[in-house]
Amino acid sequence: MKALDNFYFDKEEPVKACLLALKAIIANYNSEFEPRWYYRLPCFMYKNQIFCYLWIDKKTQFPYIAIGKGIKINHPDLILGKRTFTKLLMIDPNEDIPIEKIHSIFDMAMKLYNGK
Repeated sequence: MKALDNFYFDKEEPVKACLLALKAIIANYNSEFEPRWYYRLPCFMYKNQIFCYLWIDKKTQFPYIAIGKGIKINHPDLILGKRTFTKLLMIDPNEDIPIEKIHSIFDMAMKLYNGK
């Protein structure tokens, strides 16, 4: 199995199911997104740039979506922390995934990538 696949399948439930659902939500948002193992991260590339990636928070063990160019997005649910490029959207694997919120944030991010 590839490193990209291992990232999803070596997790315990409910995190594994949450990550797989997020992967599908992200891939279905834009057919031009290319999943790629990049810098040891499961990234979704858009126009050869990192649009977002998935990871697990060390403290909470919750998955999150790191939004590329997120530093330029003003949304109350995005967390900056000590990052200089991305902001994070934490996802509770025990709750329903906030698809509309994800799409809303992605809509804002797409404007940055498309220069609008």
